[in-house]
Amino acid sequence: MSISKELQTLKEFQCTDRCVLSVYLNTNPADPDQLKGAWKIHLKSALKRIEEYITASKNEDELKAFIKVKNKVVKEIDDHSNDLRKGVVIFAADNPSLWSVHYVQVQVKTSFHWEDHPVIEEMEYMYKAYPDAGIILPSFGEVRILDSAMGFLNDELIYDFEPNLQEWGNRKKVTPDNHPGIGSTKAGALEPRLKENLNRFYKGMGEIVEQLKKERGWKEIHVAGEVEMAKAFAETLLEKPASCIHKNLNNSSSNEVLHEVFEK
Repeated sequence: MSISKELQTLKEFQCTDRCVLSVYLNTNPADPDQLKGAWKIHLKSALKRIEEYITASKNEDELKAFIKVKNKVVKEIDDHSNDLRKGVVIFAADNPSLWSVHYVQVQVKTSFHWEDHPVIEEMEYMYKAYPDAGIILPSFGEVRILDSAMGFLNDELIYDFEPNLQEWGNRKKVTPDNHPGIGSTKAGALEPRLKENLNRFYKGMGEIVEQLKKERGWKEIHVAGEVEMAKAFAETLLEKPASCIHKNLNNSSSNEVLHEVFEK
């Protein structure tokens, strides 16, 4: 499910009493405030304050529900403590239908909420800044596609092209952060026939990208590559890309590409 569809589902969730724990936790190791795993202290103290508040209200049913949800959230984060990214966003309730977890690669401001609905305003703000997006990396020999949301890689595809045979097909990446890459060959050095074949390949890929945009709910498309190739591919799209970066990133890791596109 895309982030936009999930946000809509969260908007529609409501319970008769307070039952939803919304967690925004900054776990960015590069943040000076997070030295020596300070997020663990923030998590523990915030949940303790909420529990004390509910205990004081003398609502036993609400307290039981909160403790159950709290334990589930703490276990989830503890189980992933060795591979946390910049932040964690969780929406959870004592109801199997609400369990939404996002390990995001964008800055998160720590906050905790215990309400009768998911508190999604901050999530909406983050999503507006880092929406579902397709990042297209055209080069001679392949087109690399990154499917991302919230600065995080969801999926990666590579479409190979054999210019002499005029054949192409796609393959999935196995290790997204260790892209082997294909050496760049500048289009200007190609024979006219190969240029024509490459342009035909890009045109066909443009149609595939438009289909992926529809299927995966991309709000934006970004293109990055050597000047001539990036411009040529951008021209195959129905709408102008959100950005067109004139830089060959095909041999860069997915995280490096995401940083180049969204952080610079």
